[in-house]
Amino acid sequence: MKEMSERLLVDEELAARYLSAHEHYLASREALGHVEEIAGISAGGMPVRVKCLHVLIGHALAAGPGVQPLGDEALEMIKGEWNPDVCDC
Repeated sequence: MKEMSERLLVDEELAARYLSAHEHYLASREALGHVEEIAGISAGGMPVRVKCLHVLIGHALAAGPGVQPLGDEALEMIKGEWNPDVCDC
């Protein structure tokens, strides 16, 4: 998470894609209903830092590839250890 957050400070393209993911997250949630207390606040540290990889992975899975760049990266990192098609809890 620390390394990803640091990359956001130096990689303008990644930062722009992460901001877009933040906006997508907000719009998707708002489509389900407005909650004033969390209006404008997303999750996982978006749009300026990486706080919770599990949230970014969840967003990546819900949105599909190409929407949440750091969630997509985290999914790639765990590819050999976790399969979204098989529940083994």
